[in-house]
Formats: sequence, structure tokens, C-alpha cells
Amino acid sequence: MTSSPMLQAPVNKTLKNMTLPMMFGLVMLMSFNLIDTYYVSLLGTQSLAAFSFTFPVTFMVISLAIGLGVGVSAVIAKTLGQQLKSLARQQASVALMLSAVLIYVLALILIVLLDPLFKAMGADSTQLALIAQYMQPWLLGCLFIIMPMIGNSVMRASGDTKTPAKIMALGALINALLDPLFIFGYGPVPAMGITGAAIASVLASSISCVIVFYKLKFSYDLLGWGCAVSQMREFAKQILSIGLPAAASNMMTPISTSILIAMVAQHGAEAVAAFGVGSRIESIAIILVLALSMSLPPFISQNFGAGQLLRVRQAYTHSISFALIWQGVVYLLLWSCADLLAGLFASDPKVIQVISLYLAIIPLTHGLVGVTILSNSSLNAIHKPMKSLSLNVMRLFVFLLPCAYLGSQLWQLKGMIIGVAFAAALSGVLAFWLMSKQLLVLEAGAKNTSQ
Repeated sequence: MTSSPMLQAPVNKTLKNMTLPMMFGLVMLMSFNLIDTYYVSLLGTQSLAAFSFTFPVTFMVISLAIGLGVGVSAVIAKTLGQQLKSLARQQASVALMLSAVLIYVLALILIVLLDPLFKAMGADSTQLALIAQYMQPWLLGCLFIIMPMIGNSVMRASGDTKTPAKIMALGALINALLDPLFIFGYGPVPAMGITGAAIASVLASSISCVIVFYKLKFSYDLLGWGCAVSQMREFAKQILSIGLPAAASNMMTPISTSILIAMVAQHGAEAVAAFGVGSRIESIAIILVLALSMSLPPFISQNFGAGQLLRVRQAYTHSISFALIWQGVVYLLLWSCADLLAGLFASDPKVIQVISLYLAIIPLTHGLVGVTILSNSSLNAIHKPMKSLSLNVMRLFVFLLPCAYLGSQLWQLKGMIIGVAFAAALSGVLAFWLMSKQLLVLEAGAKNTSQ
């Protein structure tokens, strides 16, 4: 097996070549998510508020998939770094089967708990009816939405980020084309409202799912069984040892977001709608860091598996420096265009006011948010999932929620937004310290071994 470019090519050039395709795919995906939000906003403030309520719960399912994908990528990339292609093939097959079972079990549980869950988040009876119209078809079809994400993690583990990016972009484009058709109806297709947005997502993802599995089987040769039950158990254990802590870490985000939205809901449906729009604009604002967080782990894992710790350190520190500088530039753009962006997604003056306030304050600490994201993904890449989990516990439950609550008590909604930004800054500092410490431990261990 030929040595991967990730083990030999210049660090910065390799990361750039891996990250730019992922950024393209994520831009397409998140841009069309904003189009989803735009079309739903045309149905009215109540529909937009209901759609905003669904985000933490859909993200809970997606977070499980992201966590499992982290485990899949870390295990397979390390195996490929050790030049063991046949073993990686078996690991990938077990990973896909395992992910499908775990994701659908969670989806079925959420279907049963829909009403009590959203009531606890503060949704009223009108919003509950709209939420059910969206969530039921989304959860029933979520395997088609999620499985391409796991398959893309396998591809990225091999060092290919271009193909996953193209598949993400294609799925997002199809979804954007289907949205108005199913939401508003045309010809023989009836208008389905918010239900149509969910159906469009499932249908578009089904096409991506077929493409992903075809590519894994015939282009990458990374699907195939040929392993005993005992080996399957061992592969599952390896993947879950990283995937479950990573999933738990990711799933804490929608849980904390649900609590945060419950706080926001006390300020009215306009505030909930504004936070939903703000969070989606925010996801675009950190798009390049998110893309980097998807290309950095396979790079680190392969070099970690090959024992090239200097390249691991270089990749991490260069990525952190880039994130801080880049997000500073993005903040200036968002701050100057906050009112314009708010006006694109809302006509209600109260909603516009909150969106503008959100965009003027929250992105100020996006550089440190990037530090947290990249540190989390790097900790999982060096097979330290519990450190990553501990970091997320601190970020969400020690910093975010207490700071948001305290800010809300002192200065209402504006104070809550300031509290969220302050918590992000604290988390970024902690994340950098924790990852730097782990790198020192790895380097000291390697030095002792060589002696």
C-alpha cells in the first residue's frame, strides 16, 4: 500500500487541499439550510418559531451521527496510517451497520417523546402541532439523512475530502430545489407547509445515500465483511470507545441549546424565531473552521498512527492560528452587515432587532469558538475522547448555561447573549490549554520510548 500524502506532504498545503473542498460542501449545505429557514419564514412567525424549536432535537440525532463519524474516522484513519487496508475495510463495514442501528433506536425514542420534550422546551399548543408535522417525517426518514454522514467519514479517513464535499453539495442542491415544491405545492404536488420541508430533506438525502454506498464499495473498496463475530465485536468496541464519548459530547450541545431556548422562550416567539435565524447565520460564519475541523482529524489520526507527532503538533497549532485570524475578519463583516442580514430573514421589527443584537455580540468570540471546535476534534483524533467529553461538559454546563442565566437575570435578553459570548471565550482558553497539555504528554511518551 502506497504511503498516504497526509504522512509526507507539507502540513499546511495538505490541510488546505483537504479543507477547501469541505468548505465548499459545507457552504452549499448550510446555505441551503438557510434557504430552508427562508421558505419556512414565509409561512409566518409561528412556523418559523416551531422550526427553530426543532433544531436542538434534529441536531441531537445528527450529533449522534457526528460522534459515531468521529469514532469511525479516528479508528479507520489510524489503521490506514499503519498501512492495514483490509482491516480498515472490515472496520468501515461494521461501523456503518452499527451506526444505522443506534441512530434509528434514538429516532424511535424521540418519536414517542415528542410532545413532552417540546412542552418542556416551552412550545405552546399551536407550535406543538407544527413541530409534530415536521419532526415525524424527519425522524422516520432520518436514516437516509444520517447514513451519508457516516459514509463520508469513512472517505475522509482515507484522505479524500473532495468526494464527500461534492456529495454534500449535491444533496443540499436537491433539497433546495424540492423545498418550495413540497412546502408550497405545484401542479399535482399539494402544499404541505412545514411537513414539506422535512420530506424534501429525506428525499434529497436518499439520493446522497445511494451515491455514498456505491462509492465506498466500488471506488474506495472500503466495504466488505469477511470477519468473524469476535472481530466484529472488537471493531465495534474500538469505534464506540471513541464514538460514544464523542456522540455524548456532541449531544450535550442540543441538550444545552434546548435549555437555552427555554430561557429565550420566556421573551416570546419573536425571540425564539430570532435565535433560530441567528444560529443558522452563525453556522455560516464559522464555516471554514467547521470544514477545517472535518479535515484536521484524519490528518492527525494518520500521523498519530504513523508516530509522526511533530506533524500532529504543526497541524494543530497552525489551524488554531488560522481560526483566530480568520474569525476576526468575519466578525467585522457580520458586525457591519447585521441589520441587512436580519432584514433578509424577518419582517417583524422585534425579530429583526434581536437578530441584529445577536450578530453584533455572539460572533465577537467566534475565534475562540474555533479553538474549542478544533481542540475537540484533535483530542478525538489522538484517541482521547474522554478529554474531549470533559471539555464539552465544562463548556456547556459550567460556562454556557450559568453565564447565560446570570446575564438574563441581570440584563434580560441582551444579558443572555453577552453571557453566551463570554462563556465561549472561557471555553476556548480551556480547550487550548487542554490540547496543548495532551501534546506534551504524547511527545514525552514518544521520547521515553525512543530512549
